Amino acid sequence: MESKNLENILESYFDRLWPLTRSLTGNANRETLSILSEIIPLNVHEVPSGTICYDWEIPSEWNPKEAWIKDENGNILVDFKKNNLHLLGYSTSYNGKLSFEELESHLYSLPEKPELIPYVTSYYSKRWGFCISHHQLKELKEHKGPFNVNIDAEHNIDGSLTYGDLLLEGTSSEEILFSTYICHPSMANDQISGMLVAAFLYQELSKIKDRHYSYRFIFVPETIGAIAYLKENGSILKERTRAGYIITCLGDKGKFSYKNTKQKDSLTNKVTLQVLKDNNIEFQEFPFVPLGSDERQYASPGFNLPVGSLMRTMYWHFEEYHTSADNKSFISFKHLRESIELYMKVIKTFEGNKKFINKFPYGEVQLGKRGLYPTLGRGNDKTQMVDAYIWILNYSDGKNDLLQIAELSNIPMNILIEASNILEKEGLINKIENF
Repeated sequence: MESKNLENILESYFDRLWPLTRSLTGNANRETLSILSEIIPLNVHEVPSGTICYDWEIPSEWNPKEAWIKDENGNILVDFKKNNLHLLGYSTSYNGKLSFEELESHLYSLPEKPELIPYVTSYYSKRWGFCISHHQLKELKEHKGPFNVNIDAEHNIDGSLTYGDLLLEGTSSEEILFSTYICHPSMANDQISGMLVAAFLYQELSKIKDRHYSYRFIFVPETIGAIAYLKENGSILKERTRAGYIITCLGDKGKFSYKNTKQKDSLTNKVTLQVLKDNNIEFQEFPFVPLGSDERQYASPGFNLPVGSLMRTMYWHFEEYHTSADNKSFISFKHLRESIELYMKVIKTFEGNKKFINKFPYGEVQLGKRGLYPTLGRGNDKTQMVDAYIWILNYSDGKNDLLQIAELSNIPMNILIEASNILEKEGLINKIENF
């Protein structure tokens, strides 16, 4: 797909996903997964409210309908329909007339960022409220009231939590996991970027023939959704997962970031850091900490899955994070496309990384008679491809994979993969299956 065409398609899907009031549960999540299913054929699952998932319980389903604050003349001062961040996430319903002093404890703002609406939730404690800019708060205080307040938000104890997944099978049952979250309303970088990159990554990945690994895509509400998924699928993931990523924060203009897995020597870390190095990408590296997104669920002690996160600017590290400034103008669809392309390089490295046995291990293989070495010797006349042949042949003892050879030789993985394919075709090395 042409770059500009892909960017236009990404933008069109963004515009459809943007206004939906996503949360832990609800119809907006179902609509989100329905839209994404046009890109990736997700299997959609429902987990009933009240279901016990380890130490957690699936909450009642939340479907907000309207929420506003009006003055005594009926003028709307705050309106959920204009910006869905105005309603406190999982707010209960309320209807009444209040003075400013009575209303103030139900208002949330950011004094340090007075023009922005904060994203605030109250998932597991019942309360009602509005999120507004600090400028709006001052205006309401000057107005004094009384204010007419209405929140119509359904909490259905007979509802459910919705998530989507898909397993794209390869020749091996070993899996690479890609997980993203679907629970934030109108967050461009810290939400929609991850969903779109994951969905279109599937499209590009599905074009690869003869895939070795199987690839698992997961779209869940953050924390509770990942825990529910692990409750239902954790034993399979524990058995099959070789590497994994949380896909998020991939649309801003910042340099790339990589948060390592809990296991320092994981295949996830080795592949990701090698790809960043090979492509001369400036990036910031972070150690694993049990804080952040769903990597902390997948890496909890009962599972210890090797899940990292390859992002642009890491969550918490951009000023727009969890505010109304994380909007369409903050991201670029060019950056989203580039993020998809980088993840595809990661995938191709997973697929190309192999171990081999040299079929001619006694002395150096004569490459010249096979047309793989310069016929005129000038000492330094070799290409990097020739160097790759020599390194692979010397280290093809069944113990070293191409990632280890890349680290030792400083030859990029894409060249080593191409060289290994040629050596295998020439009958000089044999691939070790299921290494």
